[in-house]
Amino acid sequence: MADNGTERQGTPVPFRGGGYRYRPMRLIGAATFAILLAIWEVGSRTGFISSLVLPAPSEVASAFGYLWTSGQLWEHLSASLGRLVSGWVLGTVLGVAVGFAIALFAPVRASLSPLVAAIFPVPKIALLPLFIIWFGIGEASKVGLILFGTFFPTVIATYGGVDNVDRGLVRMGQSFGLTRLSIARKILLPGAMPAILSGMRITAAIAIILIVAAELIAAQRGIGAYIQMAGSLFAIDQLVAGVLILSALGLTVSAMITLLERWLLRWRG
Repeated sequence: MADNGTERQGTPVPFRGGGYRYRPMRLIGAATFAILLAIWEVGSRTGFISSLVLPAPSEVASAFGYLWTSGQLWEHLSASLGRLVSGWVLGTVLGVAVGFAIALFAPVRASLSPLVAAIFPVPKIALLPLFIIWFGIGEASKVGLILFGTFFPTVIATYGGVDNVDRGLVRMGQSFGLTRLSIARKILLPGAMPAILSGMRITAAIAIILIVAAELIAAQRGIGAYIQMAGSLFAIDQLVAGVLILSALGLTVSAMITLLERWLLRWRG
């Protein structure tokens, strides 16, 4: 009996839910989109959804096809992507650098942390007229607005991630005689990377919102300008096509960050 009891105690019990390990279920996501599109199409065909309010997916697809064949899609998308990538990359790089400076140097934290806390809650869209006055209606005002909007969330995510790194790892690095730069590069940066990447997801969405807002007001090319033109002409199918392009852009950026996350955080297993 004792042997049986010992055998039962030593039997491993699988944790329910697989230890919260994520299992990709791409077919479920695709099926959800397909069902929603089918309901939307049927509702529009039967008149339950007015075409004046929301055109059928087939009409939106026709508008997207015209955008593709006429060359307007790449014209508007390339303009938005150029502004988006420039502002977002600059804002992210500067935000990570300033965030590390705040986390590592007490004088920098004392001087810049209150400034970041004061400016961060200000809606960046409200500053667009000011940016236009400062930099004109050209590319500088749009790129500057995106840079400004992505900079502060990146700073907060970075120094918050560095602050959450286990101090025991830092002390261990010091005991091995690592320099301050080596500790920052080999211990603090990898430890803060999950927080930085999470901040990048948020700032990517912020950047898309800001570029659309900027193009709605002061642009002749870009997805925001296309949506503004479609809305002024009451071309709802074209307007919805523009919105779906923005949604696809957001999904693409999120997928790229996911790939970057898998590569940079492969040490987590």
